[in-house]
Amino acid sequence: MDSLKIALLQISPCGTLAENLEKGIAYCRRAKDLGADIALFPEMWSNGYRIYGRPAAQWVAEAIPADGDFVSAFGELARELAMCIGITLLEAYEPAPRNTLVLFDRFGRRKLTYAKVHTCDFDAERNLTPGDDFYVATLDTACGEIQVGAMICYDREFPESARILMLKGAELILVPNACPMELNRLSQLRARAYENMLAVATCNYPETVPDCNGGSSVFDGVAYLPGGEGSRDTCILQSGGEEGVYLARLDVGQLRRYRAVEVQGNAYRHPGKYHLLVDTGIEEPFIRETYRP
Repeated sequence: MDSLKIALLQISPCGTLAENLEKGIAYCRRAKDLGADIALFPEMWSNGYRIYGRPAAQWVAEAIPADGDFVSAFGELARELAMCIGITLLEAYEPAPRNTLVLFDRFGRRKLTYAKVHTCDFDAERNLTPGDDFYVATLDTACGEIQVGAMICYDREFPESARILMLKGAELILVPNACPMELNRLSQLRARAYENMLAVATCNYPETVPDCNGGSSVFDGVAYLPGGEGSRDTCILQSGGEEGVYLARLDVGQLRRYRAVEVQGNAYRHPGKYHLLVDTGIEEPFIRETYRP
């Protein structure tokens, strides 16, 4: 498989659904012109993640169906451009909306619908319905098939998210995002890629969007190369804060060769000793408080 070209659409939203549709289509076309095989949007593109500082009833009313005209337009565009597209939305759902990614392959086929499992229940996202599982799909791209899963923003905080995706066969995790990508969050993404031997591609909003700063990134998960001295930097793309399309070239063949011989991922796990991780009866040893500097 040739290098997979991943376009991160680090763009600011507009004021309406129709404007976001128009701008999203324009930037997908720009990504295709750059040679992209996959284009990924930031979190909840349909309404620009405009859920903070507003009454919940107001933004809940902006939820749209995952099979409606907005999402379907990107499926049609994926087929037209022969390019995979990961479009994000505030999805109409009962009893409350979901924070969702829909991934289309290059034929416009819907391959993955993922709703954010770890909603930020300490804030506005308490009004959302969390997703109930993590999924991996075989994505047909212009340069071959690849196993793709998804996390959304806060999912990154939980090692279990990426670990489950790895166990289900993911080679690449797509991560729509809407928060400041500072050192520690970037370190989490780096760790998820390293410990699971997979690539992690994260698309954030630019610095012009409140509480965001760009910093979209791709970590390829390959820490060691044959004949190399020590470990290498797995970051193959790190954007600044400006709006734009940022293109990373992921060497999938190199990743697969690495996964076949290295020791992370599922190579030497002891799952029989991890019962505590799924024991829901354990009392938390601390008082949960929300700290915001």
